[in-house]
Amino acid sequence: MPAPVSDKVRICIDRGGTFTDVIALSDTKGDHLVKLLSVDPDNYADAPTEGVRRVLEWFTGEKIPRSQPIDTSRIDFLRMGTTVATNALLERKGERCALLITKGHADALEIAFQTRPHLFQFAVKKPDVLYSKVVEVDERVLPVWQELVEEGKTATEQGERLIKTSSGVVIRELQPVDIAQVRKDLESLYAEGYRSLAIVFAHSYLFPEHEQEVAHVARDMGFDNVSVSSSIEAKIGFIARGQSATADAYLTPEVKRYLNGFAKGFQNKLQGGDCRVSFMQSDGALADFTKFSGLRAILSGPAGGVVGFARTSYDPLEGSPVVGFDMGGTSTDVSRYHGEFEHVFETTTAGITIQVPQLDINTVAAGGGSILQYKNQIFCVGPESAGAHPGPACYRKGGPLTVTDANLFLGRLHVDSFPKIFGPSEDLPLDLDVVTDKFNALTREINAENGSSLTPAEVACGFINVADSSMARPIRALTEQRGFRASAHNLSCFGGAGGQHATAIAALLGMHHVIVHKYSSILSAYGMALADVAVDVSEPYVCEFSTAALAEIKGRFGGLQERALGQLVGQGVANDSVHYECYLSLQYQGSDTTLMIARPDDGNFAAAFVREHKREFAFVLDAPIVTAAVRVRATAKSAVASGASDSPYMEELQQLTESSTIVPAPKPFATNSTYFEELGKYADIPLYRLQDLSPGMTVAGPAIILDNTQTIVLHPQNTARILKSHVFIDVGLGPRKAIDLTSVDPIQLSIFSHRFMGIAEQMCRALQKTAVSVAIKERLDFSCALFDANGELVANAPNVPAHLGSMQYAVMYQAERRKDQLRSGDLLVSNVPEAGGGHLPDITVIQPVFGDDGKTIVFWVAARGHHTDIGGLGGNSHHPDQTERFQEGVSFESTFIIRDGLFNEKEIVDTFMKAGDYPGCKATKRLDHNLSDLKAQCSACALGTSQLHALFDEYGKDVVTFYMGAIRANAEACTRAALKPYAGRSYAATDYFDDGTVVKLKIDIEHDGSAVFDFTGTGPEVLSNFNAPPAITRSGILYCLRTMSGTEIPMNAGVLAPLKIVIPEGTVLSASKDAAVSQGNGEVAQRVADIIFTAFNVMSGSHGSMNGTHLMYKKYTWAETTCGGASAGPTWHGQSAVHTNMTNTRIGDLELLESRFPAILREFSIRRGTGGAGRFRGGDGIRRVYEALVPMEASHDGQRRVIAPHGSEGGLDGERGASYLYKQTSDAKYRIVKLKPAAQVSMRPGEQLIVHTAGAGGWGAPESTESTAIEAAAPAIQVFKRDAKAPPPYTRANGSVSQFNQASAECD
Repeated sequence: MPAPVSDKVRICIDRGGTFTDVIALSDTKGDHLVKLLSVDPDNYADAPTEGVRRVLEWFTGEKIPRSQPIDTSRIDFLRMGTTVATNALLERKGERCALLITKGHADALEIAFQTRPHLFQFAVKKPDVLYSKVVEVDERVLPVWQELVEEGKTATEQGERLIKTSSGVVIRELQPVDIAQVRKDLESLYAEGYRSLAIVFAHSYLFPEHEQEVAHVARDMGFDNVSVSSSIEAKIGFIARGQSATADAYLTPEVKRYLNGFAKGFQNKLQGGDCRVSFMQSDGALADFTKFSGLRAILSGPAGGVVGFARTSYDPLEGSPVVGFDMGGTSTDVSRYHGEFEHVFETTTAGITIQVPQLDINTVAAGGGSILQYKNQIFCVGPESAGAHPGPACYRKGGPLTVTDANLFLGRLHVDSFPKIFGPSEDLPLDLDVVTDKFNALTREINAENGSSLTPAEVACGFINVADSSMARPIRALTEQRGFRASAHNLSCFGGAGGQHATAIAALLGMHHVIVHKYSSILSAYGMALADVAVDVSEPYVCEFSTAALAEIKGRFGGLQERALGQLVGQGVANDSVHYECYLSLQYQGSDTTLMIARPDDGNFAAAFVREHKREFAFVLDAPIVTAAVRVRATAKSAVASGASDSPYMEELQQLTESSTIVPAPKPFATNSTYFEELGKYADIPLYRLQDLSPGMTVAGPAIILDNTQTIVLHPQNTARILKSHVFIDVGLGPRKAIDLTSVDPIQLSIFSHRFMGIAEQMCRALQKTAVSVAIKERLDFSCALFDANGELVANAPNVPAHLGSMQYAVMYQAERRKDQLRSGDLLVSNVPEAGGGHLPDITVIQPVFGDDGKTIVFWVAARGHHTDIGGLGGNSHHPDQTERFQEGVSFESTFIIRDGLFNEKEIVDTFMKAGDYPGCKATKRLDHNLSDLKAQCSACALGTSQLHALFDEYGKDVVTFYMGAIRANAEACTRAALKPYAGRSYAATDYFDDGTVVKLKIDIEHDGSAVFDFTGTGPEVLSNFNAPPAITRSGILYCLRTMSGTEIPMNAGVLAPLKIVIPEGTVLSASKDAAVSQGNGEVAQRVADIIFTAFNVMSGSHGSMNGTHLMYKKYTWAETTCGGASAGPTWHGQSAVHTNMTNTRIGDLELLESRFPAILREFSIRRGTGGAGRFRGGDGIRRVYEALVPMEASHDGQRRVIAPHGSEGGLDGERGASYLYKQTSDAKYRIVKLKPAAQVSMRPGEQLIVHTAGAGGWGAPESTESTAIEAAAPAIQVFKRDAKAPPPYTRANGSVSQFNQASAECD
């Protein structure tokens, strides 16, 4: 039954950064579009209000003065997406707010994950925190191991409360909230003018009562906004949830301020009346404007676009999934839809982790304004953008060449169809002349440097091809990495610049169809008309999944449905219009990878989980399935969407195909000289106006279709069919143009560089998602890479710089060792230094990639991951007392892990167990984790292999291998260019390890860019585990050269080709076969990087250590590396509390640590003032305090405990690090003892391991000794004193902690 005709108008608005798009939908007057500047203070105060005014003038035919509040009685609904929250976050212009956080963790969100955003930069700069002041609250809860509860341990020696939470997890309340002190702190904050708070307490996702107690006091006291982390999203992750809460406190007042200002432009401030006012949220659902929060507004505009393409471009009758391609001025967003929206639950925006449901939107920094540059013989597009000012060169403001300029130069933009709004008087057209001059000059530069004979058109087209390749990269990640064929999708194009690139990108990806909706240029606004009102509610629930658990799960679904319905009814939704989707967050026991599984038709969640895991990760585990969370999404369908056709385009296409009606040929309104690579020349092609084309018409390429806001480019092989609401384009995939292999084309060099690196990155993402261990899954201690037939590095996607280049030697070893022995599908495992390993915990899985004949190896792929427990002396692979290799755990020289398609489990297990056969040694305690992580590494290699075969299919093996060699040669040329400015002199430096072992380096650089790095004079091997194989030194050199170059040198074997590296045998840098190396892998790498930077005098000394900590109890091990101070330099202060040089692994999250190991993280703070003073001060080190809950072993190894990080150019040294034990005495008191730089200790319950890491040296003489000098005496060591309310010793803790694993973890 058709919907009744309405006499009211429906208005949808997308307020972007530059333009505001408005679409009005009327049953009686049709549709109406308005486009206006988002900021135009000379004409109106607020763009959306002005847009509504103009719409109502059109709809009513009446003049509405700008000074008059707008009457909403003629508006059915008003929907809007806005960038207010996004801009406030990007520009750091939100509300001044304060953070209340668990005692001991005031600096937790400032330290965050301890990683630096960019690996290869001298001046480390982490994102600023959002709060202005932090207050510690003395409260604490802790998850209790489930085994203790099951054994009836419900009472404690000191009477703390044990509470079974709604999630099924039992927690211990160690310290109730001191409300009296909280009230005093809040009164002080209020007096200082704070009105917005974020409250973040440890484990509040399980036990929110402490947060709610404080929030209640704050609201009663008059704070306008109180953001409670457990209310925002009850999920594990102290840092992620904390950053989300501070973002909400920072953004929500700003959003409310905007909403209040917006409401003032309407009668009664939008209160009362029948006009429903809603805002688009990041999850693609609408929310009443009174319920709209800053945290859920960050993707407000892009979410509208996703809803728009999903509703208009996905056709159930045709069935193909759709990729949305939204190309703007500075970036491009891609997303995927196949009948239901795909959500993610943790993302990062502007350096802040956002832990709320959001549509899965991937962004690449390539848009119309992306700057074109030729660097290191490679065509580069972005990530820098010309922005709106100065904008592209053609805007007549002196801007650089951009993607827009390339399209203009190639004739893909029609100058006469562009508004004449440029130049000093804003009355001139786009400037083609200056673009032509710039491309001519750039072409001369490229040909002179590269010896090529490219034309300016070929150069411009080359940049377009590189941009297209860059934009195709996230689409491959969104599809192929997750087990979907990209070629099976349609491409839906929207956004102002998308139509110029869509068909070329579709051809790159093997897609057959491109769909362009008539409102594609304002699809974000139109999508809001099609959006639903929805709420998403969830709660953690931890149990082993079984048939018996379904009754409880069903009850929880019912409770969440009631909660969701209540929220919808509060927004004016009728009860009977609500649809519920029920989900379970499931994972394998012991794994951190959760999948959000929608309730299947047959109700079998377990089978659905296994299928999804198999599809996405290519394997399943023999382990119980456990629930992590229960989720319900309640939706009230949009009336506009409900009234739309179930078949947006397919039914119409079929009718046109079957129709005998003769459709007239389209008539162009003009021609334009346009260059296409397929033609190899400029040609006059027809131009059509979209509004002149009738449904059924066909437009054959080459051609251009224009409307008022966009340009659709049809390549020669494309054919467009005009429909009522769409342009449906058959891409017409044909044979790819042959690539000349007689010389290197810099354009193809750039494209293949993208493709190779893209494959390595996809391998990394697959490994992280499928791994079980915290080391790989959370701390990101792994790397993946591609290698040529000889095993030389082609492309490396490192998370850990120490892996840079070192994997090459592992692959080269296997290539020689297993020559003529391997078959397709074989995978090898190796870790010993003699076979190219670093240290034994870094286990490498290696796979040969065969050509079409199945006999010739043409590539290799490898995945290296850190395995925390591989056995060793006392069960610790990093034991400080190790002196021999056999004490470091399992050894694989060259072992088949998969042979003839079979997992070689017996030999792998036997080898792991053999590590316990040596004196004083034990085998791994977590063999299940080892095997699972090895399978994940195999899966990553399998993905890399399949992607390389796809590349062969696309280009041919000869082309791929040719450009593999070309990329390596290019890297050598880049290294030479980077070293030439230093030519003609020698550089030298000397440094020391804390045991006095000397490291010496002399560097001689020739004028051709070749160099000798000579470590002669370095001390001999040491009788400890601080030795390293030569591959580690080579990795350090590669890292330093890449960082010093300041450019995008490809990370492959060519980087080291112009170097002669002298590493004398028998030194600490060249470990012999039996030498222990477990700590040398990291610490030697750090010292090599420090000494190279010192030799070139580019910055001061960093904290210079991995600072590794291992906690061990029975079969449980927790391991992590810890940050310190980063170097200062000639123009920058050192960053505090960050990893430097050769590592960039994450720190273990407090809640993960305490859920997986019987210890309390009492403190994690920055040691203020420990960076060396100077004109530019060194970064500060940190303090991290672990308290034992059970009798356990703990070890810590670090450097810069004796030799301080040096200052440079008059800057002072950084303060040294140290480790301490807060140790119980025989009379039950405690004393503090200092530990050796590398020490292992036995700890009793209540004892603490205290880790201090070093600050970095300063740069330049301090301007004021009195104000900047570091105190000579070491600061007092602050310790959390135990009292009557401290946790009691655990007498028993048998069994597994895996039931607590990630009670509500991220879902991908």
